[in-house]
Amino acid sequence: MPEPESLTMDGIALLLVWTAIAVYLLAFVAYAIDLAQRSVRRDEVQRVPALVAANGEAKAHDTDDERPTLNEVRTRPGQRQRLLWARIGTVLTGFAFIFHLAGTLGRGIAADRVPWANMYEFALTGTLLVVAVYMVVLRRYDLRFLGSFLIGMVALLLGGATLAFYVEITPLMDPLKSVWLVIHVFVASLGTALFAISCGLSATQLMQARRERRIAAKGEAAKMAGAGYLRTLPTAETLESLAYRFAIVGFIFWTFTLVAGSIWANDSWGRYWGFDTKEVWTFVIWVLYAGYIHARATRGWRGNPSAWLSIVGFTAVLFNFTIVNVFFKGLHAYSGLN
Repeated sequence: MPEPESLTMDGIALLLVWTAIAVYLLAFVAYAIDLAQRSVRRDEVQRVPALVAANGEAKAHDTDDERPTLNEVRTRPGQRQRLLWARIGTVLTGFAFIFHLAGTLGRGIAADRVPWANMYEFALTGTLLVVAVYMVVLRRYDLRFLGSFLIGMVALLLGGATLAFYVEITPLMDPLKSVWLVIHVFVASLGTALFAISCGLSATQLMQARRERRIAAKGEAAKMAGAGYLRTLPTAETLESLAYRFAIVGFIFWTFTLVAGSIWANDSWGRYWGFDTKEVWTFVIWVLYAGYIHARATRGWRGNPSAWLSIVGFTAVLFNFTIVNVFFKGLHAYSGLN
């Protein structure tokens, strides 16, 4: 890691990354406070005072059975709940993203190439895209209830990667000197970002479904069952629909990743497929998400089973990035670690 007094471009980029991590942690705290306030606010400020229904009319929610539907979650920023700590968390996330982007660009300028040629750089770019996708999605869907999960995960992954995977800039290995480095890795990172949001929605779906089952079994006596903030969130069915949509788009990007990787392998090593560990795990992830999409399309597998497949799929993505890259040897030994 560069010395603190070093003013090289890479040293400045590293300082910007640490600044981004610190601000992400503040955003995580703000989002966590928001969830805590939702839990203790019994009336939730009249349960979403001005969510917009599909017909464009304002609709108030003041009972536990009238939670936001898919059409109501799809709102413009000016029409969503005015939750102070959620807004603070979003603003802090925006500032952290700016520092994060500057640090990523600084690393790329210092290396004179795209900043995703080793594990540290891939973590840098991958987490940046998670936040970018989240911020873009907020323009269409009010998913600030996922802020503590997504921003907490980004802070953890980015901080861990900076501590454990940081390496000095080195020249690219010959197989990486290809246009496919730009295309293949960027698309894989974008697919990972979409899978992260889908995973967060699926985890929330499981908690909401458990609460709904309690209410169905015990009636009014179970209205306060489970985490209090769940009373302000969409139904399990709505969360499942949203998770499915993000997984579908992520799956398209991951399919392109698999195909592009095969083409790149043929250019570099003279074969499209060689059962390298990285290739196998990329295909395993593709199969898991293909199974999730099929399960969601089959009514008998909707609900919790499909949600668990979504979570297992994203766990496999993280396993592929960490354990496979560090402990499994193969042709894809580009982590940059000794």
